[in-house]
Amino acid sequence: MRNKKVLFINSIVGTGSTGRLVSGLCGMLSKKSIDSIVCYGRGKADDGIQTFRIGRDMDVYIHGALSRITDRHGLYSDAATKTLLKVIDSFEPDLIHLHNLHGYYLNYRTLMEDLKKRSVPVIWTLHDCWTFTGHCTHFEYAGCSKWKEEGCHDCTELKEYPKSVFKDASKENFLLKKELFTGFKDLQIVTPSKWLEERVKESFLSGYETTVIPTGIDLGIFKPADSDIKKRKGLENKKVILGVANPWRDRKGLDEFIKLAGILPEEYRIVMIGLKKSQLSLIPDNVTAVEKTESIQEMAEWYNSAEVFLNLTREDTFPTTNIEALACGCPVITYAAGGSPESLDESCGRVVQTDDLKKVEELIKDSSWRDQDIRENCRKRALNYDRDKRYLQYYEECYKKYLTEK
Repeated sequence: MRNKKVLFINSIVGTGSTGRLVSGLCGMLSKKSIDSIVCYGRGKADDGIQTFRIGRDMDVYIHGALSRITDRHGLYSDAATKTLLKVIDSFEPDLIHLHNLHGYYLNYRTLMEDLKKRSVPVIWTLHDCWTFTGHCTHFEYAGCSKWKEEGCHDCTELKEYPKSVFKDASKENFLLKKELFTGFKDLQIVTPSKWLEERVKESFLSGYETTVIPTGIDLGIFKPADSDIKKRKGLENKKVILGVANPWRDRKGLDEFIKLAGILPEEYRIVMIGLKKSQLSLIPDNVTAVEKTESIQEMAEWYNSAEVFLNLTREDTFPTTNIEALACGCPVITYAAGGSPESLDESCGRVVQTDDLKKVEELIKDSSWRDQDIRENCRKRALNYDRDKRYLQYYEECYKKYLTEK
């Protein structure tokens, strides 16, 4: 009797929060003697698992260029997608697990029309809102609700990913997604936050079963530990206020951090990680600006050295940076945006109304809520997001019914 098989489709594998999740799920399945393959569209493969690259770099460039002209992102790369279908035929999966289908690498019309003809059940983990909008991946910052009322049209987010320069096809995209993404006989949706689950229930995807499985992290790397990074960076006598984003922009709080730098006392030092070279000239001299780092060990050092982790995002699905900070014993202050507050409680952080920078300033200066037990409380809270527990939750709540012999 052959092993059961799961086929994953995601834009990346092994890196980033979604790529690490897919790789981790493959590792968990391997321990249960379940075979898996990740079909991905961009970047490099994870050497530890079986993978298939959908298309080439040139395909991604062409897809991206056409998307900017036509606003029909996800409707190119047809030849690459047809090759993917052959891989699915050859692999013969018992379950297909979709993640991000956007990313300039896949034709979702070709894929969905094919999947609907198969008898293979589908799990779809949504990491943002792209699946049920006509263009954008997030709409909270724009304050848009067209996606749940009359349907998308006259999009105000065309300049945002997936960027369109010349045309607004949000109405056509919305109607096509509604047609293609509904009508599956056996499809289960997973979201990393209750916030996104609520949005799904308000969308044309509301007819599907939805499960919330928060993203987990590696608690063996993100943990309380001594670090001399403040000394190495010349910040020995400073109280570090840490911010991390990729990319940094106003909807992620860039403008708020710049304002905060002008009002905090000298004893504090804001450290911003994930900035582009082109943004460095915008950052005040009293802010330590750090470009994007792929070193999770360096990130853990910064979390361990920070007085507070500050997340002033105005839209987010479920930021794992909050959990990483908590795991290192660092309390979190976040705006009440999207799923960002969901990883916190009063023992380890504070949630502030979006754009209330004065309240943020007060909390940073007020150490009374950060008593001697706070770092232990943060770590305890983070234990709920152990990645191995989340992988097993996927197995128990999504995979098991399809992958165990009856």
